[in-house]
Amino acid sequence: MNLDHIITDNTGMVHTIASILALLFGTWVLLAKKGDRFHKQMGYAYTGSMAVLLLTSFFMYNLFGGFGIFHVFAIISSLTLIAGMVPILRRKPKTYISLHYNFMYWSVIGLYGAFLAEILTRIPPMLIKDKEILPLFFNLVGLSIFIIMGIGYYIMFKKRKDWAKFENEGS
Repeated sequence: MNLDHIITDNTGMVHTIASILALLFGTWVLLAKKGDRFHKQMGYAYTGSMAVLLLTSFFMYNLFGGFGIFHVFAIISSLTLIAGMVPILRRKPKTYISLHYNFMYWSVIGLYGAFLAEILTRIPPMLIKDKEILPLFFNLVGLSIFIIMGIGYYIMFKKRKDWAKFENEGS
């Protein structure tokens, strides 16, 4: 398989490696026990790989040249990551654990959405030659975000009780 269309330079390679690491660490953090030393180590590994991923994303151009929809999502993702880390590092406000869980959860879910969108947006250029791919591109991005965020919301709704118990134990 030729990856020239996916990884075009060193920035793309670093971005791809950071993406894979963030997916692995983020998934581990979501599935593993919360609050222990290993959780914290995996959480910092996730945060670090996400920081590299997000930083490199701003040095890459979209399929149509220039600043694009993925850059907008990178800004949102950056804010979500910061909003998840600041409360846990400061241990403020009183609901800092809940804020941490919520924002970090959505950070990982957003990463899953970006991953699916990235995969789906690679399909139109391979299937459509000499035609307008823009409508299909945005439909696939929207569909991937809708699917992943919907699943993420459902799981979060189910997990909220567990998170509330952990926060009450930590108080």
